[in-house]
Amino acid sequence: MLPQINTGNTGFMILCASLVMLMTPGLAFFYGGLMHRKNVLGVMIQSFVSMGWTTVLWFLFGYSMCFGPSVHGIIGNPFTHALLRGIDLQSLYQGNVTLGIPTFVHVAYQMMFAIITPALITGAFANRITFKAYMWFLTFWLICVYFPFCHMVWHPDGILAQWGVLDYAGGIVVHNTAGIAALASILYVGKRKIIDHTPHSIPLVALGTGLLWFGWYGFNAGSEFQVDSVTTSAFINTDVSASFAAVTWLVIEWMNEKQPKFVGLLTGAVAGLATITPAAGYVSPAIAALIGIMAGIVCYYAVALKNKLGWDDALDVWGVHGVGGMIGIIFLGLFANKAWNPNIVTNGLLTGGGFSFFGKQCAAVAISTVWAFVFTYGMLWLIDRVTPVIVDDKVQAKGLDLGLHGETAYSDDTHVHDAI
Repeated sequence: MLPQINTGNTGFMILCASLVMLMTPGLAFFYGGLMHRKNVLGVMIQSFVSMGWTTVLWFLFGYSMCFGPSVHGIIGNPFTHALLRGIDLQSLYQGNVTLGIPTFVHVAYQMMFAIITPALITGAFANRITFKAYMWFLTFWLICVYFPFCHMVWHPDGILAQWGVLDYAGGIVVHNTAGIAALASILYVGKRKIIDHTPHSIPLVALGTGLLWFGWYGFNAGSEFQVDSVTTSAFINTDVSASFAAVTWLVIEWMNEKQPKFVGLLTGAVAGLATITPAAGYVSPAIAALIGIMAGIVCYYAVALKNKLGWDDALDVWGVHGVGGMIGIIFLGLFANKAWNPNIVTNGLLTGGGFSFFGKQCAAVAISTVWAFVFTYGMLWLIDRVTPVIVDDKVQAKGLDLGLHGETAYSDDTHVHDAI
């Protein structure tokens, strides 16, 4: 008798995949609103093109590299499911057949994670990267960084999974790797020639934040791959952490700058969402609130440190996603609790477990940090040998929208640039 599809779980996961897909346009609006009006399209296209090109790579060999038969626990065999070979209408996701989810649904859901992860990085090097270089970067970063860590952490035979490392929805796989890649990128490409820190459209930032927050429920709750009590706790933890982080960031910035800043509130929410991601299905709502507060404090001061050091991380990818992902993984090592997820093997260091699990979580952060930094910096150096990575000064001054793409976000910009 053929295994039966669970229609409830399947419908839920299709919805979650759709929510995660919506996060990438949300990210484009978030980043686009933060940019100067002459660079809006240049940053937004980098998110949208990932929706297309990452899907192509995922179909060709990406899914197989992430979830195909393991090769030494580091990467999946790229040929086993190349072009989705061996997957048909009767195929159920083999990670847990009892879930009754068609493999195609697993392919689609995980693909949405692969799409948004490199798009996160683009906010760091906004206004400085040529589009051709970005396409090469997108391709090789997925192959050399995202696909291996997706396999090592989320494949049952992955080396970090076998070691006992936990990452519920992407603190290591998504946020830490992307944030550290952002840091490597800004150190390679250097500062912008013309720096404008004033967002051209805060309403666009708010729209993007709303879409990200909404989609993040699919990102975190969907990572349970079924509807159960853990799904509900991951859902509420997502909202709690985002809310506490948003308010915390708002209060700190209000105290420091004597005015409540809308962009600060929005940025804090994203920091809270990123930070709870690895722990969402493993901790209580009270711990989610604590994680949100810590995200608001630590990420705020990480951005302040970045500014003091003179790093030109245009949209604070390292401070929000890199630091947030790191905090989430470490707090998971401290507060993971079998009372909130009976499927985990051990509790965190402060919830009755030993030091071993906490140490592994910290080691995973260190490994992913070094790997992402070295590969990202090295890739940019190699790409620069083939095609220029950094746009020239004239294009930066003119704006990437017209200079690289021959388009403008707003009709009156054409006349302004013609005058220049």
